[in-house]
Amino acid sequence: MKFKCQQNLLSAAISMVSKAVSSKTTLPILSGIYFEATQGMLKVIGNDLNLSIETSLAAEIIEEGSIVIPARLFSELIRKLPNEEITFIINENHVVDVTCGESSFKIVGLPGNEYPELPIIDDQNSFLIDKELFANMIRQTSFAISQDESRPILTGALLEIENGKFNMVAIDGFRMAIKKAIVKTDLSKKAVVPGRTLNEINKLLSQSDNKGDLRISFDDKQVLFTTPGLKVYSRLLAGEFINYNQILPTEYKSIAIAETDQFLTAIDRSFLMARENKNVAIKLEVKDDIIKITSNSEMGSSIEKVHIKLEGQDLEIGFNPKYLIDALKIIDSEDLRLEFVNNVSPCIIRPTDNDNYIYLVLPCRISK
Repeated sequence: MKFKCQQNLLSAAISMVSKAVSSKTTLPILSGIYFEATQGMLKVIGNDLNLSIETSLAAEIIEEGSIVIPARLFSELIRKLPNEEITFIINENHVVDVTCGESSFKIVGLPGNEYPELPIIDDQNSFLIDKELFANMIRQTSFAISQDESRPILTGALLEIENGKFNMVAIDGFRMAIKKAIVKTDLSKKAVVPGRTLNEINKLLSQSDNKGDLRISFDDKQVLFTTPGLKVYSRLLAGEFINYNQILPTEYKSIAIAETDQFLTAIDRSFLMARENKNVAIKLEVKDDIIKITSNSEMGSSIEKVHIKLEGQDLEIGFNPKYLIDALKIIDSEDLRLEFVNNVSPCIIRPTDNDNYIYLVLPCRISK
């Protein structure tokens, strides 16, 4: 096996796939990166059996073949080489001879034919979505994915497609985020994708040209995300996701319309005081077209007032300010709408100019 490629292209490819390389594994081959040289392209794969990332780059292929090279050491060596052409020669004993300018080194690899094969997922169960839209869906929901491994199904987000309507839903037991989109597909499918997978895809999309479409393909156990030069495979989470529609309130007794930035900065300042206390709750008094935000701790207290348009009853309610800030930061609309039932029922936050985003947050007890 012998090939040549540019250092910057190889370093970028290694950086992409390294996110799927296992750092703790009983299978030594999974701690390496798979390289396959064929037909003028070098395929590069990282795989930990739950998440797999595949990319490719142009290379001069002199002799075809495959090899697995230890990821941590190899990635650091390649990153520190000058941006010049690198020559790789792999002998029958899987020793990789690397030459770049005046630098050369040898590193012991593993046979490529022992590397796990990636699954084959039928394109028939797939649909296209704008890459920028999908990245935004992740951004507006992923913070509400649970980190609690005792409820594994909630450590992922529900992807739900039916009649051209595509929803992404995340729930952690204290809040829920729903982002809606319209896609051109007849596919009907529900699948729960691990939060780790979605976060890695978001990073990969942000590092590349965000224009164009992303293809999402499913089978019963796997999902594949495909865009030119990149494939991300992931296992789906098994189990039944919460019926989120049953959680959403069907009526409300108070509606407050507020400026998003003004409300966010007021909550943010209140959080500074609240976090000095073990009980991080802040109190919202909704009355007379004002939301008064009160925060108390042993260090002192704060009061913020935000002008609103109020319809319905006055209300006093407590919240964890972090749960409010997480949502307010990603609402792109100038104004938002808060819907209240009472001081012990969930509050709904949504933008005023569209119905594509819903955020539900549970209240918490406030000390008198």
